[in-house]
Amino acid sequence: MKKYVENPRTLCALNGALAVFSALGKTIPILHAGPGCGLQASQGIKSGYVGGGTGCPSTNMFEKEVVFGGINRLKETIEGTLEVMDGDLFAVLTGCTSGIIGDDVEGLVEEFKRKDTPIVYVETSGFKGDSYFGYEASLTELVKEFTQIHEKENNVVNIFGIVPSQDITWRGNLEEITRILKKLGLKVNTFFTENQGIENIKKSSAASLNIIFSPWLLKELSQIYKEKFEVNTFRYPGLPIGPTATSDFIRKLARYIPMDKELVESVIKEEEDYVYSYYEYINAMIKTYRFVIVGDTNVVLGLNRFLVNDYGQIPLISIITDDVPKECREEIENELNAMEYARKPKIIFENDKWKISEIIRNNQDEATLILGSSFEKEIGIELDVVTIVVSNPSTEALILNKGYAGYRGCLTFLEDLYDNN
Repeated sequence: MKKYVENPRTLCALNGALAVFSALGKTIPILHAGPGCGLQASQGIKSGYVGGGTGCPSTNMFEKEVVFGGINRLKETIEGTLEVMDGDLFAVLTGCTSGIIGDDVEGLVEEFKRKDTPIVYVETSGFKGDSYFGYEASLTELVKEFTQIHEKENNVVNIFGIVPSQDITWRGNLEEITRILKKLGLKVNTFFTENQGIENIKKSSAASLNIIFSPWLLKELSQIYKEKFEVNTFRYPGLPIGPTATSDFIRKLARYIPMDKELVESVIKEEEDYVYSYYEYINAMIKTYRFVIVGDTNVVLGLNRFLVNDYGQIPLISIITDDVPKECREEIENELNAMEYARKPKIIFENDKWKISEIIRNNQDEATLILGSSFEKEIGIELDVVTIVVSNPSTEALILNKGYAGYRGCLTFLEDLYDNN
């Protein structure tokens, strides 16, 4: 093996898909995979609706299924699930074993569809890709399968790009963005919060606009919405965190969807005043950090903007851990270099824990703050550098609806920053 990654920050395609269907309201994932895949995936996602932890139905394929095929086992599992579990949608997700032996899962699922079972199949063998691939494949298949043509509603938007579980504060981020958009008079499909589910997917073509918080995710999905449903896409690169970025996001959004200009500026002023009123309480506490940040594109762009443009901090190194296509990297670099820096950060695309630790170690004389995952806690403790967990994976604390996005999210981040000092 010429190349390997120590402690990658993303899991496999199956995990990414399981996160989507576990977050989608009243949806039951059914795994066609080995027991190890099912156990680890379910524990990692903690599927709330299906009972939490290891509550997912699974075929738990063993040697017998590998040799003779597992399609009969899958049929029994689907039938049993339909008998004992109540859901609006059932999603069959495959692991590596199924993908290697070539079970005709699609054909079996079609049999259940002919019986009017609300069921979908997504090919999520782990070797297909990582969590982001699973996220993209799942949403794309859902839209292809279920979204119907509806009459347009001028004030409806769909939110994409905030990946369940991969973003450790995804629920809080979606809730804060929803709160802001509702103040602007918009209706919001997040698909994963407010008890939303497959019905929102079906009607999502009625939206006037898709908002994608990512410079590179969901290109195919955007094309489907454009060509089939005449829904355009507004991309905002990274999470809007703090007053400067969030107000910028709102004003750019207003170019894509009709909104009352006076209302837009009124909401911006009200929200900015709210945030700045809390800055007064921490003026005496403000320190200047030279920070290293490690995380996916949304986190790195979002927190860099806030810390530099709103809080006057000094970026040292920005390490981006998601597998961004090479053709999209220049745009991300340009976004990072366009901020109000006294000095521009060194930008690195890297996912390997050991290599990232060595990068930090080589800059220990300058770094005074590390923003990263639980993996970076180890090097932070070793070097005696303050380390805050802001990205995946996080094993430090229970996170329910905490978020960093938007106006109020930046205050939550500041609490975390100073509580860990």
